[in-house]
Amino acid sequence: MLDDIERFDMQRPPMRQHLLPVAWLLAAGTLIPHKNKLTKTGMEGVKPPYLLLCNHNAFMDFSVATKALFPHRGNYVVAIDGFLKREWLLRLIGCICKRKFTRDITLVRQLKRVVDRGDVAVLYPEARYSLCGTTAVLPESLGKLCTLLKVPVVTLICHGHHVNSPFWNLTDRKVKPTEAEMTCLFTREALKKASVEEVNEAIVKAFQYDDFAWQKQKGIRVTYGGRAEGLQKVLYQCPHCKTEYRMKTKGTRLFCESCGKTWEMDELSELHALEGETEFAHIPDWYEWERRNVRAEVEAGTYAFTCRARVDALPNAKGYMDLGMATLTHDMEGFTLDGEYEGEAYHVHIPAASLYSVHIEYEYLGKFGDCVDLNTDRDTLYVYPKDCLFAVTKMALATEELYQYYERQRKLTERKV
Repeated sequence: MLDDIERFDMQRPPMRQHLLPVAWLLAAGTLIPHKNKLTKTGMEGVKPPYLLLCNHNAFMDFSVATKALFPHRGNYVVAIDGFLKREWLLRLIGCICKRKFTRDITLVRQLKRVVDRGDVAVLYPEARYSLCGTTAVLPESLGKLCTLLKVPVVTLICHGHHVNSPFWNLTDRKVKPTEAEMTCLFTREALKKASVEEVNEAIVKAFQYDDFAWQKQKGIRVTYGGRAEGLQKVLYQCPHCKTEYRMKTKGTRLFCESCGKTWEMDELSELHALEGETEFAHIPDWYEWERRNVRAEVEAGTYAFTCRARVDALPNAKGYMDLGMATLTHDMEGFTLDGEYEGEAYHVHIPAASLYSVHIEYEYLGKFGDCVDLNTDRDTLYVYPKDCLFAVTKMALATEELYQYYERQRKLTERKV
């Protein structure tokens, strides 16, 4: 019975960070080969407690945050799978567990505990690695959180981490130097005078970044021979014939199995068609074109996807539970999952209007392929579509576009009232 399974204890107060010398050494070992450069702006006199908001492109982000905080302690918000089979260690180093993209008042209380005792609360508000090195969606609740905590708001924006090990192919490409900017966005006094809207606007502006544009500007070349491999996970639709889910990669090339068109990815990560027009030289431009196509489906009311899927659950940090096969539906109403576990049917529905984004994984843990990560307040479900053509990237884009569609409808209704 799923209801009888022990859940992760989200209420347990976070510990102060221990093993600081070990963390500093590990961070240095990661960053020195990449010659990381950290620039601080407006940080004179800024000491803990404060809220540190970081962008998220690769695991190396955590090492930069450790360097930026030196010599102070920080409590990091980490997804539940980060605690898997090592909860004791993650708690010892001060991590705070979170189920992604859920409305969680418990997390707010935990962050308040951290700053009230004089430490730094570290948050990755994009809540997932960037899919193509550009800003992911930020929650509108950030401004409220900042005004509630009443401590300085600091941003840490890293550059080069996506180029070095993109989410779609984690191979270290030896990029150097990488860069990071630590900026005090609001002092405690400035925060008191700012509205929630002004705080949100400042955060969104601070989080504008493009790793591929940064790479080109810096002239950093990637000579890795498999640099295009995995890119089809993000660029799933051919801009030439418009076919979805037939893109493939090999070595430095991206090609469409449907029409045969091929693009070469050069050492500056720009794309060049081997024949005919280069529709998109800049990878994020291709990605945003896909988003516009998904938006058109949503606005027409035609977006829909359904398939059979394997489901693994992670109710706690002890290990995954195999829930077998289920039916996954993602449509204008949101996500629906219908399955059966030990003879008992279960039904999970997450309304589109309640979910501003969703977490996805490519080749998650090397087990069953790509998956979409659905979260409730009590469960985390890893859903792997099977025996169908699909792209979890499109599900992520559709989730964001559906949420914005219903937000526009809501605001229009409120204006009429």
